[in-house]
Amino acid sequence: MLLLLLLASAFLLLPWAGAGRIIGGWEAKPHSRPYMAYLSIRSASGNNQCGGFLIRPDAVLSAAHCVAGKMKVNITVTLGAHNISKEELSQQKFHVDHWVIHPNYSEDTHANDIMLLKLKPKAKLTKEVNYILLPSDNERVGPGTTCEVAGWGRTSQTRANSSVHVLMEVNLKVQSNEVCEEYFESYVHQSMLCVGDDYGKKSTWRGDSGGPLVCNGKAHGIVSYGRKYCIFPKVFTRVLYFGPWVRKELRKFALQDLPDSPSSD
Repeated sequence: MLLLLLLASAFLLLPWAGAGRIIGGWEAKPHSRPYMAYLSIRSASGNNQCGGFLIRPDAVLSAAHCVAGKMKVNITVTLGAHNISKEELSQQKFHVDHWVIHPNYSEDTHANDIMLLKLKPKAKLTKEVNYILLPSDNERVGPGTTCEVAGWGRTSQTRANSSVHVLMEVNLKVQSNEVCEEYFESYVHQSMLCVGDDYGKKSTWRGDSGGPLVCNGKAHGIVSYGRKYCIFPKVFTRVLYFGPWVRKELRKFALQDLPDSPSSD
């Protein structure tokens, strides 16, 4: 298995490795993933983008590394988008002024790479805007499970101008924990998922961070990190592990909406 992985890594810079979509995917059917959120992030250090996903009319999940360590952060969340370069009638935009990064997030090890954003006002649920369910306690995904990931990130590993405006998607398989333990010293199987295409032709890439890994119709992972110049394997935040933290923060959101309730901002 190790030999196969090394061979796959050796060929990552061949033309096909950077060709195609998301990398190696295709354009999603417009509005077929109504939970998808596009995060436009402005800060003192520059502008960047991330993905995210709606889990409740007032809450979006994403990756902590999208904003961690940045100063003077301004976030705009767009829901109901397919082509983010256009003002589509289906789009709903929110200027977010309250978000919560997991208190134990580490920029060094990428541990606890999860963030919850509060939408105010709440999103209006439509055909193009809807939430996705999170896995329940007994719903774990094992190696070999085929899942889906989508995003507006780059479609090429090598071309700097490979950003796209339409939502792209790709199928990826859950890998055994041993695959990621081989490459990442800080990989923790309880809170992370090892995912990718072991042929090296399909992957998420820059700009896809924070988007959901959808398995069996539920959001099981969040695009987190990978090796600097390689597209396999990728590590996703394991949503199931963070269920208690998410529920606790959602309860705080609800308290903030009560009359005369103090804000935690």
